[in-house]
Amino acid sequence: MKITILTLFPEMFEDMLKTSVIGRALAKGCAEVELVQIRDFTKDKHRHVDDTPFGGGKGMVMKCQPVLDALSSVRTEGSHVIMMSPAGVKFDQQKAHEYAGKDHLIILCGHYEGMDYRINSHVDELVSIGDYVLTGGELAAMVISDAVIRLQKGSLAEGSTEEESHENGLLEYPQYTQPADYEGDLVPAVLLSGNHAKIREWRILQSLKLTEKMRPDLYAKHEFTEEELKILKKAAKEAE
Repeated sequence: MKITILTLFPEMFEDMLKTSVIGRALAKGCAEVELVQIRDFTKDKHRHVDDTPFGGGKGMVMKCQPVLDALSSVRTEGSHVIMMSPAGVKFDQQKAHEYAGKDHLIILCGHYEGMDYRINSHVDELVSIGDYVLTGGELAAMVISDAVIRLQKGSLAEGSTEEESHENGLLEYPQYTQPADYEGDLVPAVLLSGNHAKIREWRILQSLKLTEKMRPDLYAKHEFTEEELKILKKAAKEAE
C-alpha cells in the first residue's frame, strides 16, 4: 500500500520513517510513504499557506487553495483521504486494519488554528487520535502511519500481531523474560512449566482480568468466546 502525507513539516517524519520496524518495512517494500509539502502549492511570492480568520479571533487558518491543490496533485480514484482533526472519529485498532487494506491512504495534516472549514467537504473522513489538542496533525499522522504499516504483510513475523492488545477487543496478557527470579520477584510458575495448554489458559485469564481492571469499558462490551467463559467459570470455582 501507499501512504501520502500532506504536511507543512515533512522533515518531522524523516527519523520515524527510517527507524525500527517501520524503517525495515519500508526498506523491504511492504509499504510506501510519500511526503508532500503543502507550501509548494502556494501561488503568492511569499508562499503563504494561512491567513487571519474571518470574524476575528486569535491564530491563523490554513487556506483552501494550497491545501486542495496539494490534495488534487496526489489524489486518484482509489485514494482514501483522511484529515487529522479533534472533531474526527476516534482512531482505533479496527480503523488501523481498515486503512491497512486501502491501496492508497492520504493523510492531511493541519496546523496553526486549523483548516478552512470548506476543506472538510473534500476529504473522506475526519480522524482524531484522542481527546486532546496537538500543535499540528503531524504527530497524529505518524501514529496512524505506524499502526497501519506494521499491519502490512512482511512488516512483522507472521502471526505476531494476533494476540496484541486490542486485536480481539482485550488488552494483552502480561509478558515476562529472563531472569525468572529478579531480586525475589518471580515469573509465574505456569510460564516455566512447558505445559502449553496451561500457559494458553493462564494467558487468556490474565488478559481478561487485566482488561476488566484497566479498561472496564472494553470489558463491558467484549463478546466472550466459549473458551473464555469456560476459563472464567473455572477460575471462579477455584477461588471459592
